[in-house]
Amino acid sequence: MPWRNTIAEAVMEDRVNAFVPGPRIRIAGRPGGSLSGLTFAVKDLFDVAGTPTGGGNHDWARSNPVPERHAWAVQTLLDAGAEFVGKTITDEVSLGILGENAFDGTPLNTAAPDRVPGGSSSGSASAVAAGLCDTALGTDTGGSMRVPGSFCGLYSIRPTQGRLDLTGLMPQAPSSDTAGWFTRDAATFARVGTVLLGEAPGPLPTKLLVATDAFGFADLEVAEALRPMVERLARVLGAAPRDEIMAPQGLSVWARAQRSLQPVEAWQTFRPWIERDNPRMAFTVAAGLIAGSQVPVAEQNWAALMREEARARLRYLLPPGTILCLPTTPFPAPSRGLPMPELRPMRDRITCLCAQGGLAGHPQVNLPGALVDGAPVGLSIIGARGSDASLVAVAQAMEAASS
Repeated sequence: MPWRNTIAEAVMEDRVNAFVPGPRIRIAGRPGGSLSGLTFAVKDLFDVAGTPTGGGNHDWARSNPVPERHAWAVQTLLDAGAEFVGKTITDEVSLGILGENAFDGTPLNTAAPDRVPGGSSSGSASAVAAGLCDTALGTDTGGSMRVPGSFCGLYSIRPTQGRLDLTGLMPQAPSSDTAGWFTRDAATFARVGTVLLGEAPGPLPTKLLVATDAFGFADLEVAEALRPMVERLARVLGAAPRDEIMAPQGLSVWARAQRSLQPVEAWQTFRPWIERDNPRMAFTVAAGLIAGSQVPVAEQNWAALMREEARARLRYLLPPGTILCLPTTPFPAPSRGLPMPELRPMRDRITCLCAQGGLAGHPQVNLPGALVDGAPVGLSIIGARGSDASLVAVAQAMEAASS
Protein backbone atom coordinates (compact mmCIF):
# COMPACT_ATOMS: atom_id res chain seq x y z
CA MET A 1 0.00 0.00 0.00
CA PRO A 2 1.42 3.46 -0.85
CA TRP A 3 2.76 5.48 2.08
CA ARG A 4 0.21 8.27 1.46
CA ASN A 5 -2.74 5.87 1.73
CA THR A 6 -1.31 4.32 4.88
CA ILE A 7 -1.25 7.74 6.55
CA ALA A 8 -4.82 8.52 5.53
CA GLU A 9 -6.05 5.20 6.88
CA ALA A 10 -4.24 5.72 10.17
CA VAL A 11 -5.74 9.16 10.71
CA MET A 12 -9.26 7.97 9.89
CA GLU A 13 -9.18 5.07 12.34
CA ASP A 14 -8.40 7.27 15.39
CA ARG A 15 -12.01 7.51 16.48
CA VAL A 16 -11.08 7.98 20.15
CA ASN A 17 -8.57 10.88 19.93
CA ALA A 18 -5.81 8.62 21.21
CA PHE A 19 -3.09 9.58 18.74
CA VAL A 20 -1.12 12.81 18.43
CA PRO A 21 -2.91 14.99 15.84
CA GLY A 22 -1.60 14.98 12.29
CA PRO A 23 -0.24 12.38 9.86
CA ARG A 24 1.14 9.17 11.29
CA ILE A 25 3.75 6.83 9.89
CA ARG A 26 3.89 3.09 10.24
CA ILE A 27 7.19 1.30 10.80
CA ALA A 28 7.32 -2.41 10.05
CA GLY A 29 8.90 -4.73 12.57
CA ARG A 30 11.62 -7.25 11.79
CA PRO A 31 10.10 -10.19 9.92
CA GLY A 32 9.88 -13.43 11.87
CA GLY A 33 10.27 -11.92 15.32
CA SER A 34 8.47 -13.19 18.41
CA LEU A 35 6.06 -10.22 18.27
CA SER A 36 5.35 -10.45 14.55
CA GLY A 37 1.69 -9.77 13.87
CA LEU A 38 1.34 -7.35 16.80
CA THR A 39 0.94 -3.60 16.44
CA PHE A 40 2.08 -1.05 18.99
CA ALA A 41 1.82 2.67 19.72
CA VAL A 42 4.01 4.79 22.00
CA LYS A 43 3.34 7.64 24.36
CA ASP A 44 4.71 10.88 22.92
CA LEU A 45 7.61 10.85 25.38
CA PHE A 46 9.46 8.10 23.49
CA ASP A 47 11.76 9.03 20.63
CA VAL A 48 10.86 7.71 17.20
CA ALA A 49 13.51 8.55 14.63
CA GLY A 50 12.44 11.30 12.24
CA THR A 51 9.38 12.22 14.30
CA PRO A 52 9.28 15.09 16.83
CA THR A 53 8.94 14.08 20.47
CA GLY A 54 6.17 16.40 21.63
CA GLY A 55 5.66 15.54 25.28
CA GLY A 56 2.10 16.83 25.15
CA ASN A 57 3.23 20.45 24.72
CA HIS A 58 3.55 22.02 21.29
CA ASP A 59 6.36 24.34 22.36
CA TRP A 60 8.46 21.40 23.54
CA ALA A 61 8.32 19.85 20.08
CA ARG A 62 9.23 23.16 18.44
CA SER A 63 12.18 23.89 20.71
CA ASN A 64 13.84 20.46 20.77
CA PRO A 65 15.55 18.62 17.92
CA VAL A 66 13.87 15.80 16.04
CA PRO A 67 15.43 12.54 17.28
CA GLU A 68 17.64 10.58 14.93
CA ARG A 69 17.31 7.25 16.77
CA HIS A 70 14.49 5.25 18.27
CA ALA A 71 14.16 4.98 22.02
CA TRP A 72 15.43 1.68 23.41
CA ALA A 73 11.94 0.34 24.09
CA VAL A 74 10.71 1.29 20.60
CA GLN A 75 13.71 -0.31 18.91
CA THR A 76 13.34 -3.44 21.03
CA LEU A 77 9.72 -3.95 20.00
CA LEU A 78 10.55 -3.33 16.33
CA ASP A 79 13.44 -5.78 16.50
CA ALA A 80 11.03 -8.36 17.95
CA GLY A 81 8.72 -7.95 14.95
CA ALA A 82 5.98 -5.64 16.25
CA GLU A 83 4.73 -2.90 13.90
CA PHE A 84 4.72 0.71 15.07
CA VAL A 85 1.46 2.53 14.26
CA GLY A 86 1.76 5.95 15.89
CA LYS A 87 2.44 8.22 18.83
CA THR A 88 -0.20 8.78 21.49
CA ILE A 89 -1.40 11.77 23.46
CA THR A 90 0.02 12.37 26.94
CA ASP A 91 -0.84 14.76 29.73
CA GLU A 92 1.30 17.83 29.17
CA VAL A 93 4.98 17.03 29.87
CA SER A 94 3.60 13.95 31.67
CA LEU A 95 2.48 16.09 34.62
CA GLY A 96 -0.99 14.68 35.13
CA ILE A 97 -2.84 11.63 36.36
CA LEU A 98 -6.31 11.98 34.83
CA GLY A 99 -5.58 12.09 31.10
CA GLU A 100 -6.66 15.59 30.12
CA ASN A 101 -4.53 17.71 27.77
CA ALA A 102 -5.33 21.37 27.12
CA PHE A 103 -3.66 21.30 23.69
CA ASP A 104 -4.69 17.95 22.22
CA GLY A 105 -7.83 17.10 24.18
CA THR A 106 -8.78 14.10 26.28
CA PRO A 107 -8.59 10.62 24.73
CA LEU A 108 -11.77 8.57 24.97
CA ASN A 109 -12.08 5.87 27.59
CA THR A 110 -14.07 3.30 25.62
CA ALA A 111 -14.71 1.28 28.79
CA ALA A 112 -16.49 4.30 30.32
CA PRO A 113 -17.01 6.97 27.63
CA ASP A 114 -18.29 9.64 30.01
CA ARG A 115 -15.19 9.34 32.19
CA VAL A 116 -11.51 10.26 31.86
CA PRO A 117 -9.03 7.58 30.73
CA GLY A 118 -6.41 8.37 33.36
CA GLY A 119 -3.00 9.82 32.65
CA SER A 120 -0.44 10.69 31.83
CA SER A 121 -0.30 7.65 29.52
CA SER A 122 -3.87 8.41 28.46
CA GLY A 123 -3.53 8.05 24.70
CA SER A 124 -1.71 4.73 24.93
CA ALA A 125 -4.38 3.28 27.22
CA SER A 126 -7.16 4.67 25.03
CA ALA A 127 -5.66 3.23 21.83
CA VAL A 128 -5.29 -0.25 23.32
CA ALA A 129 -8.72 -0.23 24.95
CA ALA A 130 -10.31 0.80 21.63
CA GLY A 131 -8.52 -1.97 19.73
CA LEU A 132 -6.47 0.43 17.59
CA CYS A 133 -3.29 -1.46 18.50
CA ASP A 134 -2.39 -4.62 20.40
CA THR A 135 -0.07 -2.99 22.92
CA ALA A 136 1.26 0.47 23.70
CA LEU A 137 4.18 1.91 25.62
CA GLY A 138 3.62 4.38 28.42
CA THR A 139 5.50 5.70 31.42
CA ASP A 140 4.89 5.68 35.15
CA THR A 141 6.42 8.23 37.50
CA GLY A 142 3.58 8.72 39.97
CA GLY A 143 0.99 6.27 38.65
CA SER A 144 0.73 6.85 34.90
CA MET A 145 0.66 3.17 33.89
CA ARG A 146 -1.31 1.90 36.86
CA VAL A 147 -4.09 4.50 36.91
CA PRO A 148 -5.03 4.33 33.19
CA GLY A 149 -4.88 0.54 33.46
CA SER A 150 -7.43 0.64 36.28
CA PHE A 151 -9.68 3.24 34.68
CA CYS A 152 -9.70 1.62 31.21
CA GLY A 153 -9.80 -2.04 32.27
CA LEU A 154 -6.35 -3.03 30.93
CA TYR A 155 -3.34 -5.03 31.98
CA SER A 156 -0.53 -2.61 32.77
CA ILE A 157 2.78 -2.64 34.56
CA ARG A 158 5.12 -0.31 36.37
CA PRO A 159 8.35 -2.35 36.20
CA THR A 160 11.03 -2.45 38.87
CA GLN A 161 12.77 0.93 39.00
CA GLY A 162 15.73 0.75 36.61
CA ARG A 163 14.67 -2.56 35.05
CA LEU A 164 14.04 -1.16 31.56
CA ASP A 165 16.47 1.00 29.62
CA LEU A 166 15.03 4.54 29.40
CA THR A 167 17.39 5.75 26.67
CA GLY A 168 15.42 7.98 24.30
CA LEU A 169 12.67 8.70 26.82
CA MET A 170 11.79 12.29 27.74
CA PRO A 171 12.41 12.47 31.51
CA GLN A 172 10.26 13.99 34.23
CA ALA A 173 11.49 12.91 37.67
CA PRO A 174 14.39 10.50 37.00
CA SER A 175 14.44 8.84 40.41
CA SER A 176 10.82 7.73 39.87
CA ASP A 177 10.55 7.43 36.06
CA THR A 178 9.78 4.00 34.57
CA ALA A 179 8.37 2.70 31.27
CA GLY A 180 5.70 0.02 30.87
CA TRP A 181 3.10 -1.41 28.50
CA PHE A 182 -0.67 -1.90 28.20
CA THR A 183 -2.60 -4.82 26.70
CA ARG A 184 -6.19 -6.05 26.65
CA ASP A 185 -5.32 -9.69 27.43
CA ALA A 186 -2.78 -11.53 29.54
CA ALA A 187 -1.31 -13.58 26.69
CA THR A 188 -0.23 -10.44 24.80
CA PHE A 189 0.88 -8.89 28.10
CA ALA A 190 3.22 -11.87 28.59
CA ARG A 191 4.51 -11.85 24.99
CA VAL A 192 5.50 -8.20 25.23
CA GLY A 193 6.92 -8.70 28.72
CA THR A 194 9.14 -11.55 27.60
CA VAL A 195 10.73 -9.21 25.05
CA LEU A 196 11.07 -6.09 27.19
CA LEU A 197 12.03 -7.86 30.42
CA GLY A 198 14.29 -10.36 28.68
CA GLU A 199 12.78 -13.33 30.49
CA ALA A 200 9.72 -15.54 30.28
CA PRO A 201 6.90 -15.29 32.86
CA GLY A 202 7.21 -17.16 36.16
CA PRO A 203 7.44 -18.60 38.71
CA LEU A 204 4.19 -17.96 40.59
CA PRO A 205 4.51 -16.48 44.09
CA THR A 206 3.56 -18.69 47.03
CA LYS A 207 2.51 -16.09 49.62
CA LEU A 208 -0.20 -13.41 49.41
CA LEU A 209 -0.54 -10.29 51.52
CA VAL A 210 -3.56 -7.97 51.51
CA ALA A 211 -2.93 -4.27 52.16
CA THR A 212 -5.78 -3.57 54.58
CA ASP A 213 -4.91 0.12 54.87
CA ALA A 214 -5.22 0.50 51.08
CA PHE A 215 -8.51 -1.41 50.94
CA GLY A 216 -9.84 0.68 53.81
CA PHE A 217 -8.81 3.86 52.02
CA ALA A 218 -10.63 2.94 48.78
CA ASP A 219 -14.32 3.60 48.30
CA LEU A 220 -16.39 0.84 49.88
CA GLU A 221 -17.85 -0.08 46.49
CA VAL A 222 -14.35 -0.55 45.07
CA ALA A 223 -13.23 -2.76 47.97
CA GLU A 224 -16.34 -4.91 47.60
CA ALA A 225 -15.97 -5.17 43.82
CA LEU A 226 -12.36 -6.34 44.19
CA ARG A 227 -13.07 -8.93 46.90
CA PRO A 228 -13.86 -11.76 44.40
CA MET A 229 -10.58 -11.02 42.60
CA VAL A 230 -8.63 -11.31 45.85
CA GLU A 231 -10.33 -14.64 46.54
CA ARG A 232 -9.49 -15.86 43.03
CA LEU A 233 -5.90 -14.70 43.47
CA ALA A 234 -5.60 -16.72 46.67
CA ARG A 235 -6.94 -19.83 44.89
CA VAL A 236 -4.57 -19.33 41.95
CA LEU A 237 -1.57 -19.12 44.26
CA GLY A 238 -2.80 -21.76 46.67
CA ALA A 239 -2.04 -19.31 49.46
CA ALA A 240 -4.04 -18.18 52.46
CA PRO A 241 -4.15 -14.35 52.31
CA ARG A 242 -2.64 -12.51 55.27
CA ASP A 243 -3.66 -8.97 56.20
CA GLU A 244 -0.86 -6.40 56.47
CA ILE A 245 -0.49 -2.64 56.74
CA MET A 246 1.46 -1.42 53.74
CA ALA A 247 2.30 2.06 55.07
CA PRO A 248 2.50 2.12 58.89
CA GLN A 249 3.25 5.86 58.81
CA GLY A 250 0.04 6.41 56.83
CA LEU A 251 -0.77 6.32 53.13
CA SER A 252 -1.14 10.11 53.14
CA VAL A 253 2.34 10.44 54.65
CA TRP A 254 3.86 8.37 51.86
CA ALA A 255 1.88 10.45 49.37
CA ARG A 256 3.19 13.67 50.89
CA ALA A 257 6.75 12.40 50.51
CA GLN A 258 6.21 11.56 46.84
CA ARG A 259 4.52 14.93 46.25
CA SER A 260 7.57 16.60 47.77
CA LEU A 261 10.20 14.67 45.78
CA GLN A 262 8.63 14.29 42.34
CA PRO A 263 7.74 17.98 41.70
CA VAL A 264 11.22 19.11 42.74
CA GLU A 265 12.78 16.78 40.18
CA ALA A 266 10.25 17.83 37.55
CA TRP A 267 11.15 21.47 38.13
CA GLN A 268 14.85 20.64 37.81
CA THR A 269 14.15 18.75 34.58
CA PHE A 270 12.10 21.45 32.87
CA ARG A 271 13.61 24.60 34.37
CA PRO A 272 16.26 25.15 31.63
CA TRP A 273 13.57 24.85 28.92
CA ILE A 274 11.15 27.16 30.77
CA GLU A 275 13.79 29.81 31.40
CA ARG A 276 15.09 29.62 27.83
CA ASP A 277 11.83 29.47 25.85
CA ASN A 278 9.02 30.71 28.15
CA PRO A 279 6.69 28.03 26.76
CA ARG A 280 2.90 28.07 26.82
CA MET A 281 1.39 25.74 29.41
CA ALA A 282 -1.93 24.88 30.95
CA PHE A 283 -2.45 26.63 34.28
CA THR A 284 -2.45 23.40 36.29
CA VAL A 285 0.86 22.28 34.76
CA ALA A 286 2.54 25.64 35.33
CA ALA A 287 1.22 25.74 38.89
CA GLY A 288 2.65 22.29 39.59
CA LEU A 289 6.08 23.28 38.32
CA ILE A 290 6.04 26.49 40.35
CA ALA A 291 5.11 24.48 43.43
CA GLY A 292 8.05 22.16 42.74
CA SER A 293 10.40 25.13 42.65
CA GLN A 294 9.28 26.21 46.13
CA VAL A 295 9.53 22.99 48.17
CA PRO A 296 11.75 23.86 51.17
CA VAL A 297 15.01 21.98 51.60
CA ALA A 298 13.84 20.77 55.00
CA GLU A 299 10.76 19.22 53.38
CA GLN A 300 12.90 17.58 50.72
CA ASN A 301 15.17 16.11 53.38
CA TRP A 302 12.21 14.76 55.33
CA ALA A 303 10.76 13.24 52.16
CA ALA A 304 14.06 11.56 51.32
CA LEU A 305 14.07 9.93 54.76
CA MET A 306 10.47 8.81 54.32
CA ARG A 307 11.46 7.25 50.99
CA GLU A 308 14.06 5.19 52.86
CA GLU A 309 11.40 4.09 55.34
CA ALA A 310 9.03 3.11 52.52
CA ARG A 311 11.77 1.12 50.82
CA ALA A 312 12.59 -0.65 54.06
CA ARG A 313 8.94 -1.48 54.69
CA LEU A 314 8.34 -3.02 51.27
CA ARG A 315 11.66 -4.85 51.39
CA TYR A 316 10.51 -6.39 54.69
CA LEU A 317 7.00 -7.24 53.45
CA LEU A 318 8.02 -8.59 50.05
CA PRO A 319 10.80 -11.16 50.08
CA PRO A 320 11.03 -13.27 46.91
CA GLY A 321 7.90 -15.40 46.48
CA THR A 322 5.54 -12.97 48.24
CA ILE A 323 3.15 -10.46 46.67
CA LEU A 324 0.96 -7.72 48.14
CA CYS A 325 -2.43 -6.84 46.65
CA LEU A 326 -4.35 -3.56 46.90
CA PRO A 327 -6.83 -1.47 44.89
CA THR A 328 -4.98 0.24 42.05
CA THR A 329 -7.16 3.34 42.43
CA PRO A 330 -9.50 4.34 45.27
CA PHE A 331 -12.42 4.93 42.87
CA PRO A 332 -13.32 4.38 39.21
CA ALA A 333 -12.49 7.05 36.65
CA PRO A 334 -13.99 10.48 37.39
CA SER A 335 -16.31 12.17 34.94
CA ARG A 336 -14.78 14.16 32.09
CA GLY A 337 -14.58 17.93 32.37
CA LEU A 338 -14.83 18.36 36.13
CA PRO A 339 -13.66 21.74 37.54
CA MET A 340 -10.23 21.98 39.15
CA PRO A 341 -11.47 22.28 42.75
CA GLU A 342 -13.18 18.89 42.41
CA LEU A 343 -10.22 17.23 40.73
CA ARG A 344 -7.53 18.29 43.22
CA PRO A 345 -8.67 16.05 46.12
CA MET A 346 -9.18 13.19 43.67
CA ARG A 347 -5.57 13.49 42.51
CA ASP A 348 -4.43 13.51 46.13
CA ARG A 349 -6.38 10.33 46.90
CA ILE A 350 -4.95 8.58 43.85
CA THR A 351 -1.44 9.47 44.98
CA CYS A 352 -2.12 7.81 48.33
CA LEU A 353 -2.46 4.46 46.53
CA CYS A 354 0.34 5.06 44.02
CA ALA A 355 3.13 6.72 46.01
CA GLN A 356 4.85 3.43 46.85
CA GLY A 357 5.86 3.05 43.21
CA GLY A 358 8.04 6.14 43.04
CA LEU A 359 9.20 5.84 46.63
CA ALA A 360 10.23 2.18 46.74
CA GLY A 361 10.60 1.19 43.08
CA HIS A 362 8.97 -2.25 43.34
CA PRO A 363 7.20 -3.73 40.29
CA GLN A 364 3.41 -3.40 40.23
CA VAL A 365 0.87 -4.87 37.81
CA ASN A 366 -2.73 -3.80 37.38
CA LEU A 367 -5.14 -6.71 36.89
CA PRO A 368 -8.48 -5.78 35.28
CA GLY A 369 -11.68 -7.60 36.13
CA ALA A 370 -13.99 -5.58 38.38
CA LEU A 371 -16.65 -2.94 37.76
CA VAL A 372 -18.22 -0.20 39.90
CA ASP A 373 -21.30 1.45 38.38
CA GLY A 374 -20.28 -0.03 35.04
CA ALA A 375 -16.77 1.47 35.12
CA PRO A 376 -13.57 -0.59 35.50
CA VAL A 377 -11.45 -0.73 38.65
CA GLY A 378 -8.26 -2.74 38.93
CA LEU A 379 -6.54 -4.91 41.52
CA SER A 380 -2.81 -4.31 41.86
CA ILE A 381 -0.14 -6.82 42.80
CA ILE A 382 3.29 -5.71 44.02
CA GLY A 383 6.30 -8.00 44.29
CA ALA A 384 9.93 -7.95 45.32
CA ARG A 385 12.26 -5.82 43.24
CA GLY A 386 13.15 -7.80 40.13
CA SER A 387 10.08 -10.06 40.32
CA ASP A 388 8.42 -8.49 37.27
CA ALA A 389 8.21 -11.76 35.35
CA SER A 390 6.55 -13.44 38.31
CA LEU A 391 3.84 -10.75 38.35
CA VAL A 392 3.28 -11.30 34.62
CA ALA A 393 2.81 -15.00 35.36
CA VAL A 394 0.17 -14.10 37.96
CA ALA A 395 -1.69 -12.06 35.33
CA GLN A 396 -1.76 -15.08 33.02
CA ALA A 397 -2.93 -17.40 35.78
CA MET A 398 -5.66 -14.99 36.89
CA GLU A 399 -7.04 -14.66 33.37
CA ALA A 400 -7.01 -18.44 32.94
CA ALA A 401 -8.84 -18.88 36.25
CA SER A 402 -11.58 -16.43 35.22
CA SER A 403 -12.47 -18.27 32.01
